[in-house]
Amino acid sequence: MRVALLTAGSRGDVAPYTGLGHALERAGHRVTLVTHARFEPLAGDAGIGFHPLPVDPRAELDSARGRALKRSGNDAVQRARGFALARQGAGRMADGFLSAAQEADVLLVSSSLQLVGHTLAEGLRLPAMGVYLQPLHATREFAPSVMSTRSWGPVGNRIAARAVNVAIDAVYSGTARTLRTRLDLPPRSTRTARRTRERQRWPVRHGFSPLVVPRPRDWRPELTVDGYWWPYDPPGAGLPPHVEDFLAAGPPPVFVGLGSIPVPDPARLGVTVVRALRAAGLRGVVQRGWSGLEADGDDMLTVDELPHAALFPRTAAVVHHAGAGTTAAALRAGVPAVPLPLQLDTAFWAARLTALGVAPRAVPLRHITAHALSAALLQVTTDPSYRDRARALGARIRAEDGTAPVVTAVDRLAGA
Repeated sequence: MRVALLTAGSRGDVAPYTGLGHALERAGHRVTLVTHARFEPLAGDAGIGFHPLPVDPRAELDSARGRALKRSGNDAVQRARGFALARQGAGRMADGFLSAAQEADVLLVSSSLQLVGHTLAEGLRLPAMGVYLQPLHATREFAPSVMSTRSWGPVGNRIAARAVNVAIDAVYSGTARTLRTRLDLPPRSTRTARRTRERQRWPVRHGFSPLVVPRPRDWRPELTVDGYWWPYDPPGAGLPPHVEDFLAAGPPPVFVGLGSIPVPDPARLGVTVVRALRAAGLRGVVQRGWSGLEADGDDMLTVDELPHAALFPRTAAVVHHAGAGTTAAALRAGVPAVPLPLQLDTAFWAARLTALGVAPRAVPLRHITAHALSAALLQVTTDPSYRDRARALGARIRAEDGTAPVVTAVDRLAGA
């Protein structure tokens, strides 16, 4: 079957689907990753097809609105500006979504595109299901992953989750209206569309481990937690010689990376990170990422994109923004972490790391100091219990195969 995998956002919103797509290809399907053009090399490495979308999320962050997002003074303002920025670009992707779906037999849709994906499935009469990297459906057990780490009680948690999904749908509501017109479908409000998905019991597979987030007991049966989908690394993918040389020149370093997180003053943050590492007596591998983070000195190495699977197992700890993908990679590697959450779901994953005992209390990126980061680094690298728990959990996570249930589900959809 021709499978279209639809996703949008940063690298962390795309990379896990390369591993899922590769598994579907091995099972005999023809997979096309449908996302921003800048990520085409990821699909090429995984041996799957690619259909580009016109919006470049990195360029959006460098725009006037993107710079305003970086300067946001608090979480609520940053969240509002982030949704506004995403909505601005969403309308330009309608043609790309439609043309890709017209060439598919089955649609797999990321969480942000649930409204778009369901609209395409309805108009083209295609089987479809969600493939989410975060838990977003309402549950009594915890607050929405993109909103809070504090439970508001059974009723409050469910109400908050519905509000979050309304906001997510709002980003692509204009795109969905355009698609409904193009597909000769009658107008439908996002609220009605959301109720229709639930009434039809639209299936959603979740690409994280139940060891990290157990499946909520009040979810309907069609919402499953299957295990992580790992970014595909080509056979033999390793580290560049200069990175190997740095690793060999001293004790295991600490990795520091913020992924696609925008920060207002990367130079100042880089100084803070270096001071913290040196105060803790640790070497550092600092990844530039989309924030432009850098570090200087013989005990520091600044790098660009590297395969986490090759680097993380050779580190003393991973300091990261607690995005879903980097959180998963550190857990898989079996190394402890120091989370620096800032926005959206990062506080949720940071809280999970702390609860699992593989990280100390988070150091919020907005309030980071060299003293606070150094104290967390000393705690996580000198107390062996963090590494022991990380190793044990990593071994169990590596034993899971999150792609197998999705392959089975796609085979079932294709035969429906």
